[in-house]
Parts: sequence; structure tokens; C-alpha cells
Amino acid sequence: MRKAFKPLALLAASAAFVTTPAIAQETAQSSAAQPTSPHPMTALDLVTMPRLGGPSANDDGTLALYSVTTTDSESLARSTQYRARTIATGDEVAVTMPEGASSPVFVGDDEVYFLAPGGEGSTGAQVWRGALRGDSTLADLHQVTQLTREVGGFEVSPNGESLAIFGNVPRGCAQFDCPDAATTATGSGRLYDNEDGFVRHWDTWETPDVFSRVFVFPLSGGKARGPGVAVDGPDGEGALVGDTPLQPFGGLEDMAWSPDGKTLYFVARESDAAEPTSTDTDIYSFTMGDTAPANLTDANKATDGTPAPSPDGKWLAFLAMERPAYEADRLRIMLRDLATGETRALTQDFDRSFGSLAWTPDSRWIVATAQDVLDTPAFRIDPRTGTVTKLDLMPGNEAHIGNVTPLDGQRLLFTRDSIAAPAEVYLSRNWGEADRLTSVATDRIDALAPVETRRFDFAGANGDTVWGQITKPSGATGPLPAILYVHGGPQGSFNDGWSSRWNPRVLASQGYAVISVDFHGSTGYGQAFTDAINRDWGGKPLEDLQKGLAAALTLDPQIDGTRACAMGASYGGYMMNWIAGKWSDRFDCLVQHDGLFDMRSFYYATEELWFPRWDFGGSYAEARDTYERWNPVNYVDNWQTPMLVVTGEKDFRVPYTQGIGAFTALQERGIPSQLLVFPDENHWVLKPANSLQWHDTVFTWLDRWLGERSE
Repeated sequence: MRKAFKPLALLAASAAFVTTPAIAQETAQSSAAQPTSPHPMTALDLVTMPRLGGPSANDDGTLALYSVTTTDSESLARSTQYRARTIATGDEVAVTMPEGASSPVFVGDDEVYFLAPGGEGSTGAQVWRGALRGDSTLADLHQVTQLTREVGGFEVSPNGESLAIFGNVPRGCAQFDCPDAATTATGSGRLYDNEDGFVRHWDTWETPDVFSRVFVFPLSGGKARGPGVAVDGPDGEGALVGDTPLQPFGGLEDMAWSPDGKTLYFVARESDAAEPTSTDTDIYSFTMGDTAPANLTDANKATDGTPAPSPDGKWLAFLAMERPAYEADRLRIMLRDLATGETRALTQDFDRSFGSLAWTPDSRWIVATAQDVLDTPAFRIDPRTGTVTKLDLMPGNEAHIGNVTPLDGQRLLFTRDSIAAPAEVYLSRNWGEADRLTSVATDRIDALAPVETRRFDFAGANGDTVWGQITKPSGATGPLPAILYVHGGPQGSFNDGWSSRWNPRVLASQGYAVISVDFHGSTGYGQAFTDAINRDWGGKPLEDLQKGLAAALTLDPQIDGTRACAMGASYGGYMMNWIAGKWSDRFDCLVQHDGLFDMRSFYYATEELWFPRWDFGGSYAEARDTYERWNPVNYVDNWQTPMLVVTGEKDFRVPYTQGIGAFTALQERGIPSQLLVFPDENHWVLKPANSLQWHDTVFTWLDRWLGERSE
């Protein structure tokens, strides 16, 4: 049985709380358009909420093209439509594109390139092109590439003379379209050598000698000509062997053309025996006419990425870490003089980690985003001095700003989402507060019962200031059971942003108060705060969660601390296992999703070994005592809290056997428990029907242990 809860003393909770209904942070709508009885948000609302794709602007900054993906509420089938908006007037048209089209981008003022299934003689997705006309049609529509190998993505040079494409190609192929090598194997087995890199990664088994590779084709008459040139150079001794874009999550941010279209900059990490332990990604340049690329960042053995050449061709900006083998080190903006090769750290003295960067068309400024105390705002950086200025683009909280595209005339096109609502497109003029341009999901959100989010801070471990958020239904009259939300990473944050998976709004709408705490190790508070979790997984973070829950209960008397469950995924799932053994008398139930249960077996089964090696001080053999100090399996004798365990069979980051192990421990101790296994999901639950099942199972579990909720 759970013991009675005695709140921890609140050491120094701030009196200056931001208490703004989250729905009020969005652009107000006419009250006449509101339904008289809005319904609370459901899991089906979350799954079927329209999803905005990042906008692409044409060269003269007059048009924005974006996608909207919708999900049918009955069949759960998804479809994508495309829209073009005139930025100055707001006029919008639906763009007619071929069936299966994706990834459309403007090239020039009116040409649109995109991926779509190829015609006869080609395989899978190919590059297409058309000219956007005022009647929303694509004139002169034709297939640009006609290859027997599928194209994974593309980038057209600014001068329109070259096309870079990437796809999965054997390293021994000199051409993108080379035939697959014949095999003499008599069985279905894949043979790996100890000199190879990853055996499996994220949710996919690696195919030996096949990599994501980039090839460049000249464009003539709207067609890609010739066999293409491999930017990683010819195969052989000393050749670059690795993936571009980086796998599994890399995209077009890993490659960029110079403004004259003569040089392609791209990111790669060498694939060899050291790959699973290395974060050493480098930026390479390949100039037309060369036979092999040049490594521009070889001196830095940590991460380099996101190449961004200035429009005037003088500079290459990029992001870089300092410490090898640490995936959560601070990303600084670096600036390379392309004439001299001299490189300097532009934001060395700014203690935030940047996630994106883009130049203004006049090369005068760099605009970048970085997490900063629950928000992800945009910053303006002076490339001459390194001065960083935080931009105030939104009234209230910035929430989560992304997909920033600087336009001429000191305009910024970007997306913004929050806990309250999913992404919409916004436009800022003269660096000022932005106007919303789209209404992709706003009407749907406005038809739902509102929630409110309150930010708070308190004195956590070591007396450090720690931030959190409380999200609950607006207007609820009775006590609200508490849900402690624990984020993954662990170097991450449950910041003010929309999520299609762990969404606090949909959970709060069921009648709960959702409390999230950015414990030591979280991002957006300076690198020292992020580093503080190193070799201390169950120490300061648990203390912060305990004090944060106590602070939230003190701040909001509506929250019923005698009815409380905790839930988390990945590191958050680890923390559920840790709480079960180290804070075993606090919660009525736990929800553990893809959580680490046994640090020893996890180490020997996960794929990106640089992660545990950094966080625990070496391999398991080298740092056995640290792994075992923070190992949940060592404390199962203390387990008593009912737990729902969720796992995906395709999760290679935290293999599903970790969930099986936790469930076995629960069964052996006779603790009420359930196990939900998705055979077709990885570390995340992505499929619509599976998401509904996940939410259904979680809500039923919470109802079972927390009982009646307030209306």
C-alpha cells in the first residue's frame, strides 16, 4: 500500500510565476465562432489533428508553400495536401500535385521541385519539377530523375544548374543507379565484420556496405543528365565511408550548396569499428570537377554539422561541439572564412546550445534557434562581433519556434507551436512581433475545451533553480489527480511545445493536473546544468522531481497529491523503474515506456554506445560501479507500485527485452501490472491506430488507480 504523502519543504519557490492560460497564448478568435460546449480533447483529436509541414519560400519572398497532413477519423488513413500563400495579401490556393507527392520546395520564383513516384523505367520516389501558376496548377510538369534506385531526398543548386540527390547505395558503386551486387549466400543471414560500424541502428538492421550517399547531376532542359558524380569520391583505400545525411534522423540540414552552385557542403560520420562510440561528424566540401571531398573540420573530433554558406559566398556558418563522444554538448555557431579557411567560434561566450541557423539574404545576420528556459526562441547573431540578441517574436511566451526562413526586408517566416496548439506559420516584419498566416489547426483547437499552463520555479538539488510546468483543464471545479511527467533524453525538456505523442494537453483534458519538471540534466538552462546528470542518473534528477512535485502541490491547492501517478518514456521510463525502487511509497501507479531496467544488459544490447559511455564514465567493464550504482534492477526488492510497461519490438535504442525484464520483476513480486507490446513500433509510437491503443491503455490504467476525476 502507498503510504500517506508528506510534502517536502519548499525551499525557495519563486513568487514571480507565469500564470497564463495556454490557450490564451494563441491568436484570439471571434467568440461568436466558439461552440457553446467545447469538448475536452481526446486521443482521437490528437491523432487526427491536422499537421503542418515546414514552409518553403520562393526567392523573392512573395510566396510560401506548405503541406497539411490530415487523418481520417474512421479509417485513420493519412493524406497530404499542399497550399501556396501570397505572403503580402494572405491569398491562398490549394496546389494540385501528383498522387504521392512529398517534400515540395521552391527553386527560384515559381518553380517547384518535389518527390513523387516515378513513371515507367524508374523505381520508387523520383525528383519532379513544375512551374506554379496562379490557378494553382503546376505547368510543364515532368520527371527530373529517372532512376532504378529510389531517391531519398534532394537539393537543387541556387543557380538551378545542378541537382544533389541521396539514397541508399552500395559504397562500391560509382553511380547512383548501379545494379545491386549479386550474392552467393545460400541463406538469409547478414554477415557483419568486427571492422564494420553499426550492426543495427534505431529501428533498422544495417545492410553491409550500403550507405546513404549523395550524388550530383547536371541539370539541362529540366532533366538530370548523365550517371551522376559521387560526392564521397571513388571507392578504395582511404575513401570516405559513411552516411549522408546522417542516420537515422539526418535530413537536408546535413547538406547545402554554395550560392554559386559550384560547391556542395555535406556532413558525414565515418563508418568503421569506432562508429558506435563516436560523435565525430565532419563537414566536407565537394567542388564540381573534384574527384574527392575535402574535410573542413577534421581538427575537431567532436560533432560538426548544419553547414550554412552565406548568400554572398564569403562565409560558412556551422554548428559544433567541443567534447568528443558527448551527444549533448553545447552546439556553438562557428564561422569559417571561405577565402582563408580561418575559423572562429562565434558564440563561445553564449551559454545556450543552438539547433538551427540561417542567414538573412543580405548576409548581414545569422538567425538561429536555441532552447531557453521552457521556450525555443529565435536569436539574431552579428557575424562580425558575435553579439547575440534574443528576438521577441510572439506576445507572451515564445514557446517553440522552428523552420525559420529569413526573407528580404527584415522579414522572418517561421512556425510556432506550444502546449496549447500545434504549429502554424507566422511572419515577423522588422524583427518585431509576428502575425499568424495560417489556420491549419487553429479552428480545431478553438473547438476544444481549453487548458491552462502555469510555469513555476523552485530550489532543487544543490539549491539550483529548477523550472517546471503545470497543465490542467481550465474551469475544473473539483480536486485534480496529479500526473508527474518525466521527460526522456535525459538531456531534453518537456518545454512549451506541441507533441503528437507525449502531449500534456490531451492528458490534462482527461481531468488531470500534469506536472513536468526540467530536472538537472535538462536542456535550455546552460551547459553546466545539462552536464549535471553525468554519472548521477538517479541522484539530483530524483531529488528535483521530489521537490518539484512538492512545489507544484504547494502552489496549486486544486491538485490532489493523495492521488498521483508518474509516467515517462526512455530516460523517463528509466526513472519510473528507479522510482519504483527508490521512492516506492509515493505513487498510486506508474507508466513505464521503453525504460532502461538493467544497465548491464542495456549496455551490451544498445547501438549508440557513445551515449552510455559518456553518461556513466566508460564502458560497462570500465565503469561497472557507476552503472550498478544507478541500476534499477538492483532495487526490485523494494518494488510495490502497480506499473504499466510499454515497449516496441523495433526499438533498438532501448531493446524491448528491457521492458520484458521489468514486467518479469513485477510478476515475480505479485505487483499489479500490465505489458503492452507493439510489434511494429520503435522507440516511439507513430502509427495512428497504435497511438489510440496506447492512449486507451494508459487512460484505463490511470482511471483504475486514480479513480474519479473532476468535471
